This record gives sequence, structure tokens and C-alpha cells, in this order.
Amino acid sequence: ALRSLGAYVNIFAVESFIDELARAADADPVAFRMRHLGDARAQQVVRVAAERFGWSDYRRVPGRGRGFAFARYKNLAAYAAIALEVEVRRETGEIRVLAAVAAVDCGEAVNPDGIRNQIEGGIVQASSWTLMEQVAFDGTRVTSRDWGGYPILRFRELPERIEIVVIDQPGKPFLGVGEASQGPTGAAIANAVADATGARMRDLPLTKA
Repeated sequence: ALRSLGAYVNIFAVESFIDELARAADADPVAFRMRHLGDARAQQVVRVAAERFGWSDYRRVPGRGRGFAFARYKNLAAYAAIALEVEVRRETGEIRVLAAVAAVDCGEAVNPDGIRNQIEGGIVQASSWTLMEQVAFDGTRVTSRDWGGYPILRFRELPERIEIVVIDQPGKPFLGVGEASQGPTGAAIANAVADATGARMRDLPLTKA
């Protein structure tokens, strides 16, 4: 992406590494996170996202994998946890997000529908960033000269299912929900690809190139 938003790329790195640590410890990625989170609200969004996704009952299918990621936006705004499933087509290198479940806690939920829209939009946007968006360069200049040729997720490439669970906290301060899902989405996709293929991809976007 042209805008390398810190809350996106930093969480991609941090949560990818957390996933690697869990695998090195031969631990479930969700259980590993729960053991290292001291914030009860963080634990709740992780637990709810995993439960609604069906993490413990996940059935493995060749070419598919599951991934999980969590972040509190900029360490002071909304809590968001995302579990998702991807399909990786080895013959083409194509990666597609099949389903995503997010749990979000942004304090007292004044407009739950607006919160769901914001989180769902962030999942779609970050999926596009993570899987295909990039500005092209040659040795001297930017070669991406128009939006017509810029890669972006199309309707046919959207996840088949996106579910958002809003955890209301009546009386708690409003935390704000903007861009809370972008970082966890990118990391969850990378973690799911590693789960499906056994290969850890560390460069964005996650393409065959």
C-alpha cells in the first residue's frame, strides 16, 4: 500500500511473530495469546472471536488454513480480535479469504450497526492491502500511473462470510473504532497462509511474486 500505516504494518509484524512463537512452543495460537494477555477485555475479545469462529472444532481441509490475530488499536483505542480461514491455490499462488469473524470492544456501543460496518469495511480493505495492493516502481520512478491498473480486491474475491461481534461495555469510555480491524486482519491472513502451507511469508503483499 502507498500509505504504510503503522497500526497495520506493525501489527502484521508483531502478530505474525506471536504466531511463530506459538508454533515454536507447540501451542495453540489462541491459547498462547490468552496465556500472555493480562488485560481482561483483551482476553474477552480473543475468546469471543475464537468461539464464534469455531476455532476448537476447526476441521482441516487440504489447501486451507486458519489464522488468528489480536490488537488494541494504537494501544489505547478499540480492542479487536479476528479469526479467519483462507484457501491457497498452489498451482496459481492465489490466496482467498473464505470467512472471517471479528470481536470488537470499543467501550459503550452507541451505534452497534455503525461499529459492525466499520470493522467489516476494515477487514475488506486490509484483505485487499494484504493480498494484492502495492505501488510499482522501476529504477527511477513510480510506474503505477493510474487507478485503472492498480490492483484491488473485487467483489468476486470477497470473503463468503464476515461476522462481527460487538462487545458492549455500558458506562465504559468510548474508545473509537476507526481502523481497529486492519492490523489484525493482515496478520491473521498471513498466519492462516502459514497454517495452510507451512511457509511463513513476511513481505507484503502476500503474492506469488
